[in-house]
Amino acid sequence: MSNYLAVATVTAALQQVLLPPVQEAVTGASVGFNRPDPTNPTTPLVNIYLYQITPNAAYRNADLPTRRSDGSLAKRPQAAFDLHYLFTFHGDDTKLQPQLLLGAVVTTLHSQPLLSAGNITSAVSTFTFLAGSGLDTQIERIRFTPTALSLEEFSKLWSVFFQVEYSLSAAYQASVVLMESSDSPQEAPPVAARNLYVVPFQSPNISQVINQAGAGQPITAASTLLVTGQNLRGQNTLLLMEDQEFTPTTISDTQITYAFPSPLTIHAGIKGLQVLQKMAMGNDTTPQHRGFESNIAPFVLRPTIDNATATAAASPATGTNVTLTLTPNIGVGQRAVLLLNNVSASPSTAYASLATVATTASNQIIINITGVPTGTYLVRVQIDGAESVLTVNPTTNQFTGPTVAMP
Repeated sequence: MSNYLAVATVTAALQQVLLPPVQEAVTGASVGFNRPDPTNPTTPLVNIYLYQITPNAAYRNADLPTRRSDGSLAKRPQAAFDLHYLFTFHGDDTKLQPQLLLGAVVTTLHSQPLLSAGNITSAVSTFTFLAGSGLDTQIERIRFTPTALSLEEFSKLWSVFFQVEYSLSAAYQASVVLMESSDSPQEAPPVAARNLYVVPFQSPNISQVINQAGAGQPITAASTLLVTGQNLRGQNTLLLMEDQEFTPTTISDTQITYAFPSPLTIHAGIKGLQVLQKMAMGNDTTPQHRGFESNIAPFVLRPTIDNATATAAASPATGTNVTLTLTPNIGVGQRAVLLLNNVSASPSTAYASLATVATTASNQIIINITGVPTGTYLVRVQIDGAESVLTVNPTTNQFTGPTVAMP
């Protein structure tokens, strides 16, 4: 398989193929590969210019998948391209040299449309910086075919060469160039034994994830999740959240319940939940291989404020530092915003802090807020957009906590 040198090697090999017949057609003619802008248009010359590359339709994405589910490289990625060349012919028009050169090129590429390994080796010996391209070992040989361009298409093509006079020209396509990266895949060991499993295809599907106490109730660390859907029960059914697997509390074909443990190892915020159904494979009778996976269903896990204290910020900082003790723990990189409300004031007042990004995983975070007068405030926190819940007095239907005393 070829590498990044392959494109230039194709151009160099094409020059080596065309040089003998071109020199035979017109004595002293040469083959170059510059931009079509001849300094001496009467000098016999065939110019090869690569003006475009396009993805090859047959080989495009034929290498997929190149990576495993864990992100490791399974095989080298392979890019497949077609090369589009513009041949321009220059020489003494009174002696018809451009037309002689054109005839030599088209007859040569018609009789020899493929680049052989010898052509490529000859090009590499002339252009030593192309050594190691691997083009000579490519499975597919490079084939040149003329491109049928209309007069309008040729006009558009030549319009990109600003202030360059038109010369007799022909377009060709070289197909296909297969290029691999230099990445080293992690080879899997050979298969020691083969087993055939026949199971009914019943992929699980999640309809919704809610609090078991009711669809309108917030989900906190003290809640029990209720997952509803179809085909949820398998040999070994697990729940996947934050790349962690959890064993459900109860399982049926249409419902799964899960009571959050203490301590909770996932974090507050918008979460994605997936049902995994593992299967027993091989000599191991324990269902531990991933069989079927459901769609990913979202839900919002709200943080809970267990305690809140406020102290004046030490110089040179200003404002007040509010220390919140949270359930579940806040994770590294999560954003926390403090919200304060004084409902006893008339009129009631509200304050919000700037976002504080957690630098360590902890059950506590310190948030600085400025411009808050002394008093007792209802306190809430937003963790990555998930807002903590206030407690309500069922008799008066008023918020009662949690609160923080601001100095």
